[in-house]
Amino acid sequence: MADGARMAAEARDRAYSTPLEDFHVGDPELFRTDTHWPWFERLRAEDPVHYCKASDFGPYWSVTKFDDIVAVDGDHNTFSSSSENGGIALGDSFEDPAGASFISQDSPRHEAQRKVVTPMFTSGAMAAMEPLIRSRAATILDELPRGETFDFVDRVSVELTAQMLATLMDFPFEERRLLPRASDLLLAAPILGGGSPAGEPARQAELMATFGRLVGIFAERAAQPRNDDLISMLAHDPATNGGGDPYKFVGNLVLLIVAGSDTTRHSITGGLLALNENPDQYAKLREDTGLIGTMVPEIIRYQSPVAHMRRTAMADAQIGGKTIRKGEKVIMWYVSGNRDASAIANPDAFIIDRERPRQHVAFGFGVHRCVGQRLAEMQLRVVWEEMMKRFPFIEVVGEPRRLTSNFVKGYEYLPVRIPG
Repeated sequence: MADGARMAAEARDRAYSTPLEDFHVGDPELFRTDTHWPWFERLRAEDPVHYCKASDFGPYWSVTKFDDIVAVDGDHNTFSSSSENGGIALGDSFEDPAGASFISQDSPRHEAQRKVVTPMFTSGAMAAMEPLIRSRAATILDELPRGETFDFVDRVSVELTAQMLATLMDFPFEERRLLPRASDLLLAAPILGGGSPAGEPARQAELMATFGRLVGIFAERAAQPRNDDLISMLAHDPATNGGGDPYKFVGNLVLLIVAGSDTTRHSITGGLLALNENPDQYAKLREDTGLIGTMVPEIIRYQSPVAHMRRTAMADAQIGGKTIRKGEKVIMWYVSGNRDASAIANPDAFIIDRERPRQHVAFGFGVHRCVGQRLAEMQLRVVWEEMMKRFPFIEVVGEPRRLTSNFVKGYEYLPVRIPG
């Protein structure tokens, strides 16, 4: 922990001594080391809509305050998500929109594809799914060791997420770990600030093999009568089945894997870490587990598992007093907007009984707001209800290992121990 405090102090010194014109807050190393906070703090105070002239990802605008993020996210006519214009991440990803996921589409194609899967995420669907999620969470937690160190990410966060995704997709249960692994492989892409050039051939090879398995399952579902699982829904609807071309279908399936995996698993891990770093809040939770309902959105805000989303300006626009020109790249830093004191009281504090816990932009805003928000919140609520029934305290016993990514803010490893 002393090393973490030293790194934080050094990061603050660098952030406040670096000229603003040299700022590149999209550096993945800042997120791997958890030292991005003072850089965004300074931008919010001094240059909240900031232009980076040069970076490994090209020039881009950073939008760092809550209201400005909402303004960009809410104006889907001016600010495009389409893969034709570079996609949704800081690194450019130009591709044929026919094979892109609906999150990388503009209207009307976005709405036509999104509505195919929306029935899976209604409040009624969540209520029907909750008993199974609770049963599986209980089994995972009951199998955890007592009195010895284990990796919370692997044993709890990833496993619960893998089981949930396999349920939603009616995916072969014995192959469930393939789903979060697909997410890991995608997030290791250089355009998302992950991985290394040396490891790229191996990543590509494993990713293609994984896609091959997903394509095979798609073909099976397409040949069978329509069912109520996500793969079948996508395979049977003309808006999402790629006209029978499975490689055009994979984009939406991969989106649902990444979105379904990463928001939940990194928030589960981030919540436990936040409670350990704020023992007064952990004590408050032990005294009143009824606070789980407000703690869940606070965990999501505090963790901000999706660090950013990108848009491309389709016309000149004014944001925060700056003129953004047509064709320029605009990055909405959710991780910064969720720490904006002008919109959120005491934003750097983790407060499990916060008065307005859903005052955050972690799920985005407008037509692209996360379709799986209810599912993510339900899973977090259930896992914490089941954890608190069994374990008054789970101790973090070492430093977390974080993802090298400027897109998803998460964890690879977290050593913990349950007192024996």
